[in-house]
Amino acid sequence: MTIAIYPGSFDPIHYGHIDIAQRAAKLFDTLIWAVYDRPLKNLLFSTEERLAFMREAARTIPNVQVVPYSGLTVEFARRMGATVMVRGLRITYDFEIEYQTALTNRQLADNIDTVCLMTSLKYAFVSSSILKEVAFAGGSISPMVPPYVEAALKKRLAQLGDDRGDKVKMVSLQE
Repeated sequence: MTIAIYPGSFDPIHYGHIDIAQRAAKLFDTLIWAVYDRPLKNLLFSTEERLAFMREAARTIPNVQVVPYSGLTVEFARRMGATVMVRGLRITYDFEIEYQTALTNRQLADNIDTVCLMTSLKYAFVSSSILKEVAFAGGSISPMVPPYVEAALKKRLAQLGDDRGDKVKMVSLQE
């Protein structure tokens, strides 16, 4: 039985993340979709909120578990019994980052392989950073996220009020 993890900050999830999770779930016996609780990013959503988004997205996929984690990703993978780490690739920049991360992880845990799935073409432009910037500027993010994420993001933006411009700059620089 092969257990894979699909880790990330997922702030918030979008259709590209969901696409990778659905496809990875078809390849492995168990997929653990894991939200990192303390990334070095300025987050808009709490760990609990991000988990709720992911659980809703995965509710019809029987072999997906959605869980939070802390600390080193490879250590989390070991604790979960995972031998594969799933990553999504959109553009060449993603490859450079994921290649470096995969080599580092392999150095730390040589029994955990990284499998990269190319995102579906229709989601190749989508990132959490982009969708947050579009939403902050008042644009439509409907094609990028499920309705429950769009509603939560609009609500969060309303809560932030006039501080939105500064938040966009901080998010853009950190993602």
